[in-house]
Order: sequence, then C-alpha cells, then structure tokens
Amino acid sequence: MANEDLALMGHLMRRAGFGATRDELETYAARGYESVVDDLLNPERFPPVDEDLIQRYYDSKENPILAAGVWIYRMVNTKRHLEEKMSLFWHQVFATSQFKVKHTRSLVGQIKMFRSFGLSNMRTLLTELSEDPAMIFFLDNHTNLKEEPNENYGRELLELFSMGVGNYSEEDIKMAARAFTGWTVTQPIPVYPQGGHPAEFVYREEEHDDSVKTFLGETGRFNGGDIVDIVARQPATAKFVSRHLYNYFVADEPQVPSWHDLPPHDPDAIDALSKAYTDSGGDLRAIMRVLLNSDFFKEARFKKVKSPAELVAGIIKLVGTHKTPEAGITEYSTATAVMGQELLNPPTVEGWHTGKEWIDGGILGERVNFAADQVGDVTKPGVRSMVDRIAASGSSLSPDETVAACLDILGPVEPGDETRAALLRHATSAGTLRFDNEEEREKSSAQIVRMLQLVVASREFQFA
Repeated sequence: MANEDLALMGHLMRRAGFGATRDELETYAARGYESVVDDLLNPERFPPVDEDLIQRYYDSKENPILAAGVWIYRMVNTKRHLEEKMSLFWHQVFATSQFKVKHTRSLVGQIKMFRSFGLSNMRTLLTELSEDPAMIFFLDNHTNLKEEPNENYGRELLELFSMGVGNYSEEDIKMAARAFTGWTVTQPIPVYPQGGHPAEFVYREEEHDDSVKTFLGETGRFNGGDIVDIVARQPATAKFVSRHLYNYFVADEPQVPSWHDLPPHDPDAIDALSKAYTDSGGDLRAIMRVLLNSDFFKEARFKKVKSPAELVAGIIKLVGTHKTPEAGITEYSTATAVMGQELLNPPTVEGWHTGKEWIDGGILGERVNFAADQVGDVTKPGVRSMVDRIAASGSSLSPDETVAACLDILGPVEPGDETRAALLRHATSAGTLRFDNEEEREKSSAQIVRMLQLVVASREFQFA
C-alpha cells in the first residue's frame, strides 16, 4: 500500500473526524478515498454511539464538565465521524455558553441538534437554531416581545451566523427582530427536588408582531421562518458559510470579525464552495462533498492548528483508552479547558479564536505535556500496539529507521528539516534498537516510547 494513500487518508480523518489508528487508516486506504468520503457524508449508514451505555455510566445532563467529557467520549468512539465533527464546527459558529444559559440539559440538547441537522440544509439548520431553547435564552429572544423587541438574536443571525458584516443594514436587523417576536422558550422546572427537565420551544402568537416588514429588499408580514428563508438564499450567506467551512476544514483564516476587510486566502476555493451552496440550495452535505473531494482540501495538509478538542480526542484514539465508559473522562474536558477550549462554554458569541491563537507559551506547554504524558504510558493499549508493531518490523532498527517508523505510525507526520534532525540526534544517541532477546527488546521498546513522545511534542504534531 502506497504511503501516499495512507498520508492522504490520515489527512482526511484528522479533518473530517478526530484522527484514526494505523490499523484504521490501512482499512480505509484499502477501500479508496472517494468511497470513504461517501461514507463520511452518509453517517446514517453506521450505528450511533450507544446512548443506553452513556446514560448508564455518565449521567451528565446537569453537570457541564461531565457533559463536555462525554462529548469527547463520543468524538473518540463514534463511527459517524463527520457527523460529530460537524457538531463541533457548528458549536464554534453558533457559539452558546453555559456561563449564561446555566442549563446544561439545554446545551447538550443543542449539540444533539447539531448532530441531527449539521449535514442537512442551511435553511433547516437555521430554523432549528432559531427554535433551540439554549440559543433563545443565550441571545435573549425569550424577551423579544411585540411591544418591546429585542434585537440580539436578529443581529447575530445576520452578523455571525449567516451573512457577515456589510451585507445587511440596521433596519434589516430591526425587521428580523420583529419577525422573531413570540419565539420563546418554556421555563424548565428546577433540578431540585424534581430532577432535571428540558426547556422547550414555544411560539406565542399574542406576542408576535404581525405587521408588514421590509427585510433585505423583500416585503411581507414576515415571521421568523420567512426571515430564515430569505437569509438562506442570499449570495452573501453562500459565501459566508463557505468561508466558515474553509476556515474549519481546510486552512486557518483570519478571525471572523476581520472578514469584511480581509479577503479569503483562496478566493477560488470559496467560489467553488459558494457555487455548491447555490446549486444545491444550501445543502450542506453537497457542499462538504465538493470540499472533501477538492484538490485544495487534499493539498492543505498540516495547514491548520488542531483545536484542543481535536488534539485531546485524537490522542485518546491513538492511545486506545475509553473505548467503553470508564472513570476519568472529566480529565479530558478539563484538559481542553486548560488549553483554551472549554466545551459548552465558548468565551463570546464569536466563538473561539482559532489558528495560531490556540497557541501561546503556556498553552503550548499544556498541549505538549498532555500528549507526551498520554503517549508515554506503555500500559495503554494503543501505545503498546504501536510499540509492538514497530518492534515487529525487523530484528533491529537503525536510528533513521526508528525515526521514520515513529513518524509514520503517528500520522504519518511530515516533519520539517529541523525537527527531523533533532529526532535523529536523539535516536542516534540511543543507537541501533534490537529485539533479538528479552532484555534488548525491553530497552528498545522504552526508546520507541520516548521517540513517540518526542514526535507528539513536536511543532508539526500541533497541526492537522
């Protein structure tokens, strides 16, 4: 099997999922790239994560730290890789935080909604978002009344969720707000003493402003659904959503607030995705098919800094733990928070700042230490499997072969000259690894583990 096939498949699974083990990559590569993409785009072909198992071991609906940990468990164990990745993507775009909502059950319900509709039609997704209890409360639409309109949701719908600055007027915001009057949420029963209960969307007709409105050049007695219809078919929405998808799945772009002033890095790619949006009527599955099969995607290897969730979930997959519920899952949601990404609690409605802003001196140390600590534990089944596989490749390994084998099994990772030279210096200091007796095998296995740690601590491993 060509190493190029494995490298391309590794790229696909890092971007459209949360990485893959070497055994998984070989299975996928044997099937062919387009076949794997087709399965990724049709997650319903595969069973979902076992909900009964999660409920039995992780009752997370009232605990945001545990709920975030359970989400990482899903990232690691899902067979519906792109479905879960799209859920994280939409959580970044439609950022809703526990800090304000203070109702974990509603936030968990929002992520479930992203899981269900994240690959659907943009109009459908925006409608579901507009009826989502966590979003309604987060952006104050429960206080958006006929006599006292609240513009928060209408403003963010246009500015951050669909069209972007410069493509609408202040009057359009006011009209959108009036159209969404009466779209509210039931007050959930307190947790104690009754136990947790969901909040639910409700439309209160008596609080809806049914007057004539003019929005983006169209006039009528618009309700919220009409606003979504108009927004979803705008060329500006096609371009804005395409740029979000490019930034998340292809290569790091500047931060969203600067998009009005800074053009995209690859205008042709944005045009291709926008055309797919327009041609399909906003079908997200169709847009993602164009994206994942494009040359600009295939060639964009290691051009995105991994988010903390991507880094943590990818490492857990590599080391082979938490394949079933076990203690310690909150360790991982705490780890992503320390690295700057507290799941279910983005810092603002803009979401997290991504790319190089994921990394500063302190955060980089946390990322490196987490990865090296996990990979350094040879009792973890995935680490043991990697060591055994490398050891089985021959009776001995030269320093060059040791470096190549470790880079290969962890990615394949493509190091720069400086990193490769540093790895080779370390491998040379250890000499040739031998596996022809138990004592040599044990010493050489320890050297392989150390080399694996150095690879995951490298600059290149921070990129997807």
